[in-house]
Parts: sequence; structure tokens; C-alpha cells
Amino acid sequence: MDRGLFITFEGIDGCGKSTQFEMLKDYLASNGEDFIVVREPGGTVIGEKIRELLLNKKNDSMKPLTELFLFEAARAQITEEVIRPALERGTTVLCDRFFDSTYAYQGFARKLGTDTASTLNYLATGGLEPDITFFIDIPVKVALDRRGIRGEADDRMEALGASFQEDVRKGYLEAASRYPRIRVIDGCDTPENVFEKVKKYYEGAK
Repeated sequence: MDRGLFITFEGIDGCGKSTQFEMLKDYLASNGEDFIVVREPGGTVIGEKIRELLLNKKNDSMKPLTELFLFEAARAQITEEVIRPALERGTTVLCDRFFDSTYAYQGFARKLGTDTASTLNYLATGGLEPDITFFIDIPVKVALDRRGIRGEADDRMEALGASFQEDVRKGYLEAASRYPRIRVIDGCDTPENVFEKVKKYYEGAK
């Protein structure tokens, strides 16, 4: 049996990542593909408890290194409990965020070091990497305007402000220059046009 395809979606908050994730999910379902969807952090009983800790605005005293280790703990759990077994069954896995988020947010924007983040990512996943990662890239101002229009409430990470999001975007772009599996897609186009690019890359990776 062939190993399943591991696909991840990344981007700053408000980039349209979730929309593209849902569109690819619907596309796979309409074609009868065997797949599961998961999110990070979360996706397991333990991971969801860690997610609540990480995103709760009341936990604003959390230190960056604590944050990093909590993300990696949740990642280790979902990798061994859900993702790896599914891939070994030949099932495609769609994941809303994975370790490139840690590279961009904690490694680059939090200034804990991208090499440190990469080392811990490797440890948490046992070396498992996505086959293809879609980075939906838009300017921070556009993302903030979109979120304002939708009236979204900030979680602890979203509440860090525009300058932090600028650094996160830079971190993603650095990761994309380092890892060929990351496909950078302009998120300023219509959702339908963006998805045509997602679909093209997906079909090429099968």
C-alpha cells in the first residue's frame, strides 16, 4: 500500500488559509478520495487541552519558550496518534497548520531561532515532513482589514498586533526559500483563482 499524501496549509491570520483548506477538502470529497482533516495545535484530546492553554488571552504571561514547547508537545501527540497511522494506511492527511507555523511564529517572530525551531520540529515529528505545504501569502494590512470586516475576536496569538504579524510573514517567506515543498500562493486573488493554483499543485504532487 502506498503511503498517504501529507498536505499542510500555512499563513498569517486572515490570509484566507481556512477557506482554501475547506475548498480542497470539498474537492477531495467530491472525487471520492480517502482523507482526514486535522488541525494544529489540537486534533487529539491532549492536543485540544494544550490548544486552549496556548490561545487563551488570559495566559498573556506565557513565555516564548513555554509556548514553543507546548506547540511541540501537541505536535508530537497528533503525529503519533493520528497523522502517521493515517499516512501508513494510505490515507491523505489535510492539516490546518503544522511545523512551519512554529518556524515562522516562534523561531522567527519570537526570535527563538529558526534552527532551534527546526530541530524541535524534527524531534516532535520523528522526522515526518509534509509532502506539500501551501503558504497563502498576503500583506498584513490586507489580512487585518479582512479580519476587521468579519469582526473576528483576537485569540492570544492574533492579539500580538501588526508588527508581530509582519515578522511572522517574513518567517514564512524565509521558510519557503529554504524548503522547496512550500508553495507560495498570492492570497490577494479571488478564492476561486487561488484554489485553481492549490488544485494544480495538489494534482502535481499525487
